[in-house]
Amino acid sequence: MAKWSTQQSKSSKRKKVELSPNKDTAAVDRLSNLPDSILCHILSFLPTQNSVATSVLSSRWKRLWTHVPALDLYDVGRQPIPVLYRILLLNKAPSLRNFNLEWYYDCDSLHLNTWIDAAIERNVENLHLEIFLDDDYYPNGEGDVYSGELYELPVSFYACKTVVVLHLSGGIELDPPPSCQLPCLKKLCLLDVFYCYEDSLSRLFNGCPVLEDLKVIRNNSDGMVYFNISVPTLKCLLIEFNTYQPRVPDYTLEIHAPGLKNFKFRGDLRNVVFVEKLANVVEANVKIYAVECYEKDWVEHYEFYYGDRVFKLLRALNNAKFLSLSPGDIECLGFGSIYPSRFQNLVRLKFGVNKSNWHVLQALLLVAPNLEVLDVHKCYHISEDKLCWTELPDGPGYLSSRLSAFNFDGYKGLEHEVEFVKYILKEARGLQTMTIKVSGRQSRESVLEKLSMFPRDSKTCLITVE
Repeated sequence: MAKWSTQQSKSSKRKKVELSPNKDTAAVDRLSNLPDSILCHILSFLPTQNSVATSVLSSRWKRLWTHVPALDLYDVGRQPIPVLYRILLLNKAPSLRNFNLEWYYDCDSLHLNTWIDAAIERNVENLHLEIFLDDDYYPNGEGDVYSGELYELPVSFYACKTVVVLHLSGGIELDPPPSCQLPCLKKLCLLDVFYCYEDSLSRLFNGCPVLEDLKVIRNNSDGMVYFNISVPTLKCLLIEFNTYQPRVPDYTLEIHAPGLKNFKFRGDLRNVVFVEKLANVVEANVKIYAVECYEKDWVEHYEFYYGDRVFKLLRALNNAKFLSLSPGDIECLGFGSIYPSRFQNLVRLKFGVNKSNWHVLQALLLVAPNLEVLDVHKCYHISEDKLCWTELPDGPGYLSSRLSAFNFDGYKGLEHEVEFVKYILKEARGLQTMTIKVSGRQSRESVLEKLSMFPRDSKTCLITVE
């Protein structure tokens, strides 16, 4: 039986599972009455270290963990290398449903290659790799950029015939060969990995004929300035481009995904090009932010172009039924003056307002004739000067007659906010509910009293102030 060291784990994020043959015997007995297949299924949700620990419970449990169709090697770098080999050797499951390797230590890449090869030979379906070959680095989620030694995946990885879900993160360098073939891969996440060449992504996607769900989260340290995502089978796409340095080269993101239904973008928006119109898109979520610590420099260099970029993106998404648009918490996003095309299918809009983009909300209200739900939230930590709401023209067709619910989160009772709410009450003839969440020192009673005095077109509208 493989033995694990009792040394403190480098990360304490996962709760330790302590099992004792003398503690809560009745509960253990009830578990022991279950079939081996169910017990193995339960153990598959535990880190392998905890699964191995169950071997002390009884003679029946002694070898049960060796039949679990999952290996979760979470932060195991402090364990002796021979112990990890023994764990792999003792696992007798005919195939591996899940293989998770999270490694944060310097070591010979040959060991990692051997373990990954073993998972591939066992027909792994769900493969999660997070690798940093640097003893002094540990991901903390605060924007730190990895600059240590990079790990190159083994050649066998690019010919895995069984993997369905793949997650790669950390100091991993992607260099797919032209022969790359991942025929069953449906879900892929690339988190802050590195790319050997400009066409590394394209070569990877060329070998993924059934890919449906893709997440690409990157920072500007990966050296890429041109991204080509050409995946005709793609249904869900999340792009997050974070920038931690000023004056980085403008990137170009070219997307060919005619079957896309769900699109999410977060980050520093540069040149995003859709090769064709997204005729099937149902939901779009866009949150734009720039380098806050270099905001002044950013405004001087990029604000002039940002309006065109935003509306160019909106034009590609105008078939969406659900749209969420937010500029983050910075002040510099004046979204230009080029109005988007008509949002004929839009039924729900979530919009984050700051001092510079009220006219974007106005533009969207003008071109969304079937809007049913409008959610507006204030982006905090912004100055309130020069805020304005210009009332839209009167007359039929300027505000959706189907608008039935309006929610405003962060209401302070400022003049432009009052005018906006007054306009909604006046023009939304089918409005059924209006919910105002107050921010600041105003009492809910005084806000409700003031709003109740405004003329409204809908006689059945229920106003709620929270």
